[in-house]
Amino acid sequence: MTTPLKSASLQSYKLLLYRRALHPELFSIKGRRVIEHGAYEFEAWIMPGQHVMRFQYGDLNATEVLTGGDVMLPQRGLAAAIPCPGERDFEQPCSDDVTYMTSIQTETLPENLYAATFEELTEFGEEVGALMHFWDDATGPCVSILDTQRLRTEVHAQAYHLLAQGGVVIRTQSLFEHKAKPETAASGS
Repeated sequence: MTTPLKSASLQSYKLLLYRRALHPELFSIKGRRVIEHGAYEFEAWIMPGQHVMRFQYGDLNATEVLTGGDVMLPQRGLAAAIPCPGERDFEQPCSDDVTYMTSIQTETLPENLYAATFEELTEFGEEVGALMHFWDDATGPCVSILDTQRLRTEVHAQAYHLLAQGGVVIRTQSLFEHKAKPETAASGS
């Protein structure tokens, strides 16, 4: 399936953190996954070269958006805007009970390495049942992959966006974590 995507340079990519949910009508969503586990809910959307991840714990929503900059997004609730080029680590408490961490790595690869990376990551995505969306740009095949692991008090998410034009690979590894509520002490210890 071919989906048009404006050519975005790696320099225009940024990762945004919101302290609120965003409306799906802002995005051209190609895949969606929802995880409800214990006290939290996690929702992931994938689009060509972009993703959105929302973590809800109680009344708090923390939302990560990776975008190529061609989408007009609201400023209300924006807690951080991180440029993607290079390697970056970022940590942000979203409340007393919720922490968000991410690591961003970007690279531009020559055609042969891009093709090998494309094959390796799409095989990985298929093996783990990740959200995946394929499309073509002016240069060749592209893919966005979003894999999640659910744990008792946290969600780990890895996203990979491969853009044939320029051989761009954007990798993010994010963690949304809440503090577990203390359990009532057992009597008679």
